[in-house]
Amino acid sequence: MKVPEKLRAFLNKENRFFISTHINPEGDALGSSIALSMAMESIGKKTVVYGRDIVPEFYWFLPGHERFRNSTFNLQPSTFNLILLDCNDPERAGLEDIKFPYSAVIDHHETEKGFGDIKWIEPKAPATGIMVFYIIKELGIKLTKDIATNLYAAIAIDTGTFRYNNTTPDVLRVGAELIAAGADPGSISEGLYETWSENRFRLLIKALNTLEITDNVAIAVVTREMYRETGAGPEDTENFSNFPRMMKSIRVSALFREIEDDYWKVSLRSKGEVNVAKIAELFDGGGHRNAAGYKVKADLKTAKEALLKTLEQ
Repeated sequence: MKVPEKLRAFLNKENRFFISTHINPEGDALGSSIALSMAMESIGKKTVVYGRDIVPEFYWFLPGHERFRNSTFNLQPSTFNLILLDCNDPERAGLEDIKFPYSAVIDHHETEKGFGDIKWIEPKAPATGIMVFYIIKELGIKLTKDIATNLYAAIAIDTGTFRYNNTTPDVLRVGAELIAAGADPGSISEGLYETWSENRFRLLIKALNTLEITDNVAIAVVTREMYRETGAGPEDTENFSNFPRMMKSIRVSALFREIEDDYWKVSLRSKGEVNVAKIAELFDGGGHRNAAGYKVKADLKTAKEALLKTLEQ
């Protein structure tokens, strides 16, 4: 994977970077941001790591997770150059009202916006974490154990721990190098998959109890009332949309998560050739071929019917 010369020169020349990622961050967004911050600071650069939403508790095993700030108060972001990771639209990061002197986008989503003075967007890259890995290598920065742990977690999340069809020979080679640098696959996997709170588990049970299957499409729902009943929060729904996809007959799995009255966040997962990024784009969303999402303002029945009709077409 070749890092664009313009991006390499930008990272070498500039000294102040505001590293940000999308709202509701998951492992790739978090691990990539932390690793890049650590790497840049190791060569004397100043970084701020920003995420509009808090780091979910089940990601606190990532070394350096406390670097994330979820408020721009006292940060003076306009005095930094922006590096936008794992998304390519500042609105998705909650930064649409902030002007930066210069901006770089590093992303692997299939749906692309026009934002960024420098854009390195690789839809075929399995994870943003692997792109950050090559940036670090290109700049000649040493892979520490903490950097390696964050990058391994980032890549593991977006490859289903090396199970999805985006697990290329290069992914495995990079994984091996990260392990050699100190990443511990066993403890990272435990952190990713075996540290659920009881509240989160109870929320999953409630979500699966709403499951409906229509023409090989599985739909589950999480409402605000379920949060109140279980004590869990929206961040706890990460990966919920993957569970129905385990059934061999299911080609698309959708999770409808209530934001407010008649307003839903829809997470889509698919298998094989079904491109849910294209489906999400029709609803002004986006993502990857097999993992995408969008928001819709409608009552639940109407929102479900709209998705099913679009998939049928």
